[in-house]
Amino acid sequence: MDTPKKLMKAKPESIYVKLAKVAGKAQDEDAKLIGLGAYTKIVGDAGISVSRMSPIPVTTGNALSSASTLWAASLAVDKMNFVSKENGIYQGKAMVVGATGSIGQVTAKMLAKSWRELVIVAPKPYKLAEMIEEIKIIAPQCHVEVDTNPDQLSQSCDLIVTTTSAQGKKIIDIEKVKSGAVICDVSRPFDVTKEDALKRPDVLVIASGEVELPGDVKVGCDIGLPGNVVYACLAETALLALEGRFECFTLGRTIDLNKVIEIDHLSKKHGVKLAAIMGHDGEITDSVIEHCRQQAIQRQG
Repeated sequence: MDTPKKLMKAKPESIYVKLAKVAGKAQDEDAKLIGLGAYTKIVGDAGISVSRMSPIPVTTGNALSSASTLWAASLAVDKMNFVSKENGIYQGKAMVVGATGSIGQVTAKMLAKSWRELVIVAPKPYKLAEMIEEIKIIAPQCHVEVDTNPDQLSQSCDLIVTTTSAQGKKIIDIEKVKSGAVICDVSRPFDVTKEDALKRPDVLVIASGEVELPGDVKVGCDIGLPGNVVYACLAETALLALEGRFECFTLGRTIDLNKVIEIDHLSKKHGVKLAAIMGHDGEITDSVIEHCRQQAIQRQG
C-alpha cells in the first residue's frame, strides 16, 4: 500500500498506472464510476490523466469535499457564536490558507459570498491577484486582502480554513490566532497538529466534517468511520451513482464553483448531510465547543 509520503515522492505516471489498474478491476466488478480520494486525487494533474487511462469515469470528490468543509465551518462558527450575521452575511473576517489550490480556490469563492471580509493566502502573489479579480465578479460586496504569510493577519480572523499540501509542515503560528476563532483544517496530514491545538483551548480547531449517507449503507472495508459516515470525496461518488450520472464530475486543479453548488443541491435532495464536526480525536461535541467558547470569553475579558 502506498502511504501519502510515498504517493507524493513517486513519479505521477507510476501512480496513474496503478489507479488505472484499480479502475479496471472495478469495472470487472460492474462498477460504473470510480472516486479518487485523499492523496490519490492530488497526485500529478489531479485525476485528469487517470480519467484518460481509466475504462470508467473518474471523479476526485473535491466538489463535495469543498461543500462539506463549509457545512462544518459554518456550523462551528455559529456554535461559537462570536460572529453576527446580517442578511445572511457573516460580519467578520475569514481566511483561506492555500487559497490557490483546487479546494482553496473554490472555498475562498464560497466564503466571499457569505463573509464581509476575506483574506486569501498562498506563496505566489500573482496567483492571488488573479483570484481577487475573480472574486470581485462573484462577490463584489466582500472586501478581500491577500498575503503570503497567514501569521500577518490571523489575529483578526474569525474563521481560518487551511487547505494546503504541506505534508505536516507548520504553516500557521497558533499563538497568533484570534481568541474565539475557528480553524477548519482540511489538509491531510493536518496543518495544525494536536499538540498545537492543545496550546489554545480558546481556539476551536476542527478537521472539516465527514458526511452521513442515507439508507442502508454497506462499506466493504474499514475506513475508520462508524455506520453510515464516510469521507466527503467518497460520498460524491455515491451521489453521482444515485443520480445515474456516471461522468467525470470533478477533475483537475480547478473546481467549478457551479459544481460545488450543484453537489450541495444533490446532497439535500438525497439526504446526504454533515455527520458531525470532527477534530483530531473524532467528533467534537457541543460540550467541547461550549468549553472552548468559555475559554475564549475569559481570555477576551
